[in-house]
Amino acid sequence: MSDSALSVIQEIRRPTLHEEVVDRIREMISEGELPVGTRVPEKELCAKFGISRTPLREALKVCANDGVITLLPNRGAWITQLTPEDVDELFPIMGSLEALSGELACCNATDADVAEVKALHYEMAMHYARGDQPSYNRVNQMIHQKIMEIAANPTLLQVYRSLAERIRRVRYLANASTNRWDAAMKEHEAILAALEARDGALLAHLLKSHLLNKREAVKKVIREDDRSSL
Repeated sequence: MSDSALSVIQEIRRPTLHEEVVDRIREMISEGELPVGTRVPEKELCAKFGISRTPLREALKVCANDGVITLLPNRGAWITQLTPEDVDELFPIMGSLEALSGELACCNATDADVAEVKALHYEMAMHYARGDQPSYNRVNQMIHQKIMEIAANPTLLQVYRSLAERIRRVRYLANASTNRWDAAMKEHEAILAALEARDGALLAHLLKSHLLNKREAVKKVIREDDRSSL
């Protein structure tokens, strides 16, 4: 195969501009830089990213499909505000998906896979010890994503990703409470131990409980956000 042909293949595999913008918008929402319930400042984002309106609007459509952006006719794009009812609907589903990922991951995990999760866990523990919650949340997400990938079920991963972005911000806001953050870290220690032991039933239970344990804390955060916006 010629060098020019290889160059074309590599170019096709590169992420498109709007995919990069999607990732940036998701991060800004999860970190609170784009507050829920507010209008997306399209002009400011175009200037911030150095792009035109076209790739931004393509990215907003993807985010709307994820449920993190709401597109309103003649009113633009808005950051979707979850309700306590949304949490009660979404968290059990997400918990079941994570439980299944745990079972499958224990069947498929290699020593290298476990070592990678273990390294991420220690990195997350370091951020926890330093009180660096944004970095903790970032690595936390990587751990859950890695377990999903070890499960080696593309359909499961696709469904999980489609829902995960909707609860990403509130999921980690639940750790704002020191007690909840302490509990979450202990739960992750048990999750790692179950994966190392390849105990699928236990890991499934722990992953599901880990998410559902945050449900009330998440609803509390949402209610407080609602009161502060009044």
